[in-house]
Amino acid sequence: MKAAVYTKNGPPDVVQILDVEKPVPKDDEVLIKVRAASVNPLDWRLMRGVPPIFRILFRLPKPTIAQPARLGRDVAGQVEAVGRNVSQFKIGDAVFGVCSGAFAEYACASELKLALKPDSVTFEQAASVPVAALSSLQSLRDNGRIQPEQNVLINGAAGGMGTFAVQIAKSFGAEVTGVCSARNVEMIRSLGADHVIDYTQEDFTQGAQRYDLILDNVGNHSLLEFRRVLNPEGICVIAGAPKNGALFFATRGIAAPVLSRFVSQKFIMFIAKINQQDLATLAELMQSGKVTPVIDRRYPLSETAEAIRYLEEGHARGKVVIIMDSPN
Repeated sequence: MKAAVYTKNGPPDVVQILDVEKPVPKDDEVLIKVRAASVNPLDWRLMRGVPPIFRILFRLPKPTIAQPARLGRDVAGQVEAVGRNVSQFKIGDAVFGVCSGAFAEYACASELKLALKPDSVTFEQAASVPVAALSSLQSLRDNGRIQPEQNVLINGAAGGMGTFAVQIAKSFGAEVTGVCSARNVEMIRSLGADHVIDYTQEDFTQGAQRYDLILDNVGNHSLLEFRRVLNPEGICVIAGAPKNGALFFATRGIAAPVLSRFVSQKFIMFIAKINQQDLATLAELMQSGKVTPVIDRRYPLSETAEAIRYLEEGHARGKVVIIMDSPN
């Protein structure tokens, strides 16, 4: 089968499409015939080479010619085979979720990291959901403790996470403000945002409005700037980072809990936890029409490097999707 791999760290040019051995599912895994996958910042960060400490923490082997690294986490497709302990899925089921090596014709995923795809949702839409939408849901619900009628601000509302976060926050009954560039203002309004701030014209951290919850997907403001526009008991969840992500997370990871100890507001660094229950919740939100994935561009598997390059530029509106074949 064909898969996107890289044998050394570097820019998107290091990505190759090679013939590799078709994977065999373990006892608790499902083999998926991949129909679509989506690109996340994690993909280009790994491709370029994360700092050694992160490589150790996540047990990431260094890519070599003998052992190429595989790309892709978000996946949607049809069940091709199941391990002997799998009980929730059968051959032919349409599923979506998270796996390793999703940019390929076939991939294996843990049964516990998959959910059934709603019939009303395309494979491309389903593939765009897992990491970004899970991050948004868990940031707002679990860490931000979102409540109806709260004032919620989404910083970076037009990106992969942001487009989901705006819709998920509205599904909880919040009053939502999205922050984005001028070209995305109308799109964010169409997703249900009550207010939209064009960051090229206005700095929300200098405004008079105060928020109960801020979800930061960008990392372009300091904690003290966020504190200025948070209500006294407000919460700021930090789930995104600029390109120097390792340094950012290291410094914010220390500063956020320290600051939270000395002020009434809370500052929380967050990374999503993949679980089946939340994937099912997202499936229900899509089935009900409360959440509709926003897809900016689609690329065939052969153009995986271009897809990653485009996302890394930082101007994608919603998600970038890789498709394995032409959609019907």
